[in-house]
Amino acid sequence: MTKNICKDCAGNPINHTAAYCAATMTYIMRPFEKWINLMGIIVDPILSKFWNPVAPAFYKFMASHNLGIIHGGPSLKDSWKIKCIWKEATKRGIEMRKFSFFKKSRGVYFAKFNGKISCFDSLPRPEGRASGALAWMDDKGLMRKRFIKSGIPVANGGMAMTKASALRIFRSLDKPVITKPNLGSRSRHTTVHIRTEEEFLEALKVAKRLSPWIIIEEELTGMVFRGTLIGGEIAAVMRREPPHIVGDGRRTILELVKKENRNPKRRGPIFHHIDMGNDAEKDMGRQRLNWDDIPKKGKVVTLGDKVGRATGASTTDVTDIIHPENIKLLQRIHSILQDPLVGIDFIMEDISKPWSEQNKNGLKCGIIECNSMPFIDLHHYPLFGKPRNVAGALWDIIFPDSKELKS
Repeated sequence: MTKNICKDCAGNPINHTAAYCAATMTYIMRPFEKWINLMGIIVDPILSKFWNPVAPAFYKFMASHNLGIIHGGPSLKDSWKIKCIWKEATKRGIEMRKFSFFKKSRGVYFAKFNGKISCFDSLPRPEGRASGALAWMDDKGLMRKRFIKSGIPVANGGMAMTKASALRIFRSLDKPVITKPNLGSRSRHTTVHIRTEEEFLEALKVAKRLSPWIIIEEELTGMVFRGTLIGGEIAAVMRREPPHIVGDGRRTILELVKKENRNPKRRGPIFHHIDMGNDAEKDMGRQRLNWDDIPKKGKVVTLGDKVGRATGASTTDVTDIIHPENIKLLQRIHSILQDPLVGIDFIMEDISKPWSEQNKNGLKCGIIECNSMPFIDLHHYPLFGKPRNVAGALWDIIFPDSKELKS
């Protein structure tokens, strides 16, 4: 983690140098992608078969010789998605432990049920051959190319490394546009609503702090949605909303923000107050509004462009209202990825209407990224709507017998 708070990291700061080096190494290894995938197909099942059964004994041996620590429960250092996984494991009688070299450091996890063992470092995955898509699904540039070939809707745009090539892409696109690093999540170093070359060049500098390769795309219409698929089935769908208020025709924007910030769920540790600083004022200025304006009833006023919860953003579960055509689109993406665990981010106006109807008459919808280690806690702890037990759906495919035990 960086010592100084980075406003471009959207409330979730990371080490910029480490991120930049990781993006560079990913590109350097790209020519060897086919061979890496082949090795994964051969090696992963072997490692799972022989390593998983002995891993707990190995970690206990390390701990007994003061070379590490075995944790019997999640710590403050663990992510919310790990806490969800651990909580559900406990309900099902799955014995889960964590091994780390230091008390507060990250570690590896191992879970045991009916003699079967699963080892993982972020989220558990089924044993067997790893999906070839793991080598490219998190890379937004590669994902774009493969999805375009398969007829999956994505925004117009491309990936660039040099300033000259980036400008060529920018000048060819309808405005506004968006820039972001080709690798990364949580809207880090992403800039939206770009219309002028001056704004674009500044946004380019921001994105290049995390990666030499930058994605430049036309801005899509609507909000960001996250669909999480477990074993090829949709476990949950979430709308990820930037900091915003909805007008009631009576109160000012300032009054509505203060009212929303009194929401008990916004007192942390998951959701936070809507920030009323420079970013909020800048976004209001873009909408030609100020704190004293009274928005019409039902009018959405955004107070920032990031969808990370640390910035005051919110989430709403929309699993029950997703249109069947949109379900088919997500399942079609799964058929391309062939991966048992994936989070798919997409933008559209209305999740309850077919995506094809929202890709015409000036509207633009499409897939913006995929995540091989999705934040499943988004579904467990929505600010609005029904919580979804995605951790349970994941354990169902790791240890199927635990489902019967829980019920």
